Amino acid sequence: MPLDNTQYEMIMREYDRRQNENRRRLILRQQEIYQKIPEYSETEDEISSIGASAVRAAVLGKRDGTKELKDRLSVLFEKKRQLLLDHGYPGDYLEPVYSCPVCQDTGFINGNKCRCFQKTLTDLLYSQSNLREILKQENFSSFSLAFYSDTAVDPISGMTHRALAKKAFDLSREFTARFDTQSENLFFYGDTGVGKTFLSHCIAGDLLLSGHSVLYYSSYELFEALADEAFDRKEGQNGQSVLDPFLMCDLLIIDDLGAERTNSFVASELFLLVNERLLRRKSTVISTNLTFRDFSAVYTERTFSRITSSYAMARLVGSDIRIQKKLSGGHA
Repeated sequence: MPLDNTQYEMIMREYDRRQNENRRRLILRQQEIYQKIPEYSETEDEISSIGASAVRAAVLGKRDGTKELKDRLSVLFEKKRQLLLDHGYPGDYLEPVYSCPVCQDTGFINGNKCRCFQKTLTDLLYSQSNLREILKQENFSSFSLAFYSDTAVDPISGMTHRALAKKAFDLSREFTARFDTQSENLFFYGDTGVGKTFLSHCIAGDLLLSGHSVLYYSSYELFEALADEAFDRKEGQNGQSVLDPFLMCDLLIIDDLGAERTNSFVASELFLLVNERLLRRKSTVISTNLTFRDFSAVYTERTFSRITSSYAMARLVGSDIRIQKKLSGGHA
């Protein structure tokens, strides 16, 4: 989803809020130190006096004593740091406070969006949807293997339904655990209603909690958003490319691939997303009800080849869990 003006303004207001809050924290720290360490305030006054003398000398063109002033300032700055350390404070306790030291809470680095900007955008997108509430219910802690038969055997893999589900669950946990050290991708496939979306929610929730930027789209929503912008020949607001959020986020989740209206545009956009994210070493999770044969026919052999060679495959089979929950009153 491209960033519109309203969203951009909301994000920049959030950065203003962070800056104001951190300035307030710094002022409170200063007041605390001035009260507890009077000598610190006196040292700052001496630094200000020397600085003023240096300015007057520069205006009058006097260079004599410049080195002595610099040496004296260096000694005083070190004295301030040591005073903090002697009283149990970090030496940088009165340095400016930033929520993001990289961009210093501006959201930008040399005109480019900081990593924290994408995270702030993701948080905004989720706050404007109902997904956060879903993630409270659907997470690794609430995933249950009891919905999968431990006697029925999948004819393709030769494994029981429960063993397959346990394998998919373990792959998902390992995926989030290794997320910061390895660039990996997951492909969930199998019957309708057997937990593919649930596991995608589990992964999204875990990574959001650990501060990663995650975009979660049903395939229908994803390709509708891309098609609207492509056909209008527009770019996102504020110079943002239409594809930027999908290519730059830490994790892109495409749920229920195959449910959208497929055509050549969809097939080409899917290959672009899959290929570009692989090249950028950005992780992607895809789920589909399609068989491998149908997937290859719908989205081209080239896309199928890229996915099968670069994604861990997790098959899920069994009875529709949503129906099971209704029949059992929500219990396994």
